[in-house]
Amino acid sequence: MSSPPLALSLDVSAVPARPAGAGYYIMELARGLCLRADIALTMVSRRGDEERWEGLAAGAARVVGAVPGSRPRRLLFEQTGFPRLLGSLGVRVHHAPHYTMPERSPVPCVVTIHDCTFFDHPEWHVRSKALLFRRAIRRASLHAGALVCVSEVTAARLRACCEVRAPIVVAPHGVDHGRFLPAEPAPGADAALLAASGVPLDRPLVAFVGTLEPRKGVASLVAAFDRVAATQREAVLVLAGQVGWGLGGIERALAAARHGDRIIRTGYLSEAAVPALLRRSTVVAYPAVEEGFGLPALEALACGAPLITTEGTAMAEMAQGSACLVRPGDDGALTDALALALEHLVHTEKISLARMVELFTTGPESVVRLGRGTLATGAPGDVTIFSTEMSWTYDVNQSLSRSRNSPFDGRTFRGGPVATVVGGKLVWRRDTA
Repeated sequence: MSSPPLALSLDVSAVPARPAGAGYYIMELARGLCLRADIALTMVSRRGDEERWEGLAAGAARVVGAVPGSRPRRLLFEQTGFPRLLGSLGVRVHHAPHYTMPERSPVPCVVTIHDCTFFDHPEWHVRSKALLFRRAIRRASLHAGALVCVSEVTAARLRACCEVRAPIVVAPHGVDHGRFLPAEPAPGADAALLAASGVPLDRPLVAFVGTLEPRKGVASLVAAFDRVAATQREAVLVLAGQVGWGLGGIERALAAARHGDRIIRTGYLSEAAVPALLRRSTVVAYPAVEEGFGLPALEALACGAPLITTEGTAMAEMAQGSACLVRPGDDGALTDALALALEHLVHTEKISLARMVELFTTGPESVVRLGRGTLATGAPGDVTIFSTEMSWTYDVNQSLSRSRNSPFDGRTFRGGPVATVVGGKLVWRRDTA
């Protein structure tokens, strides 16, 4: 005889009208639970938000709109009204998917911990929010029936920051392969979506997707792109995401950028436009200093986009060797990584060889104006002879740079200089023996 379905409640009241990372996590969790025959799901939403969740459930779950709309009242209701509500719903387990739980719950609670930045970087959050969530995470660590961490990185930080009595389950995020895939849903669909968002379709795109806030590393990305843009004169940086808080550093970086005319802020993109942008991008940069998971990085890989992200983070754990990694907050390394990605444009036939030569010769000359960058009669006899097919491996110990920290060490490249002539005299020649 089969067991009856588990009566489970899921708190969906924290999901905003325009969901981002954790909001998408909760929505997809709800969608997945609705498909389970062994789960009898009740979703508890904000008052007035029932229709959205009823549409998602499509009759497979009960929706109860009981939670007040504002965050302070919602958090107060969680401690004062939720215990009584859970007792009346007849559920056996409650899932609180966003750090906090009703401390006097009449049933066991599962709590999802997305990251530990409230402990490690409280400066990234509004002070009152950091204080509240630190307390909530500590209480959940002691009293929850189980804790879900979205990465091993988050689980390790939780154990370091809190006394943990509840069992921890590491359950990494998945990705919706119905939306995030290399092929567009129909010919011309991506172009139409991006054109409506003001994204150029005929330029190499460096894309960032995520909320614009301090921990995302957006200011470093703007500075790095600005350096690369001096030679990659066709490239465009697209910052796609809603405005968060603490924008001072990002706004200062944008104001200081010499190539700000090639930085596009789209604001919040629709669910369909995000994968369209990722598919069309030459490279996706997600240089967040710290994340619990970093879902946009996984979505970029699912769309077949080259990815640059930060080492020692949950994104590096998730990518498993499929991304170019740079140190968090290292503008120089990020600049090099962007340059490397854009350099591959010629061999992927995204720009012509003639355009590449222009970007590295007459392009810089138009900025610095040294009287070089031409083979005209009477001009200085300065020439670099370049092979497009020569294969070579970068060795940091052989580099002329004084730095010995490079993400390119050990990488094999196709194309490079074989000789240099200055003033009509051969001054360097690659040893091919």
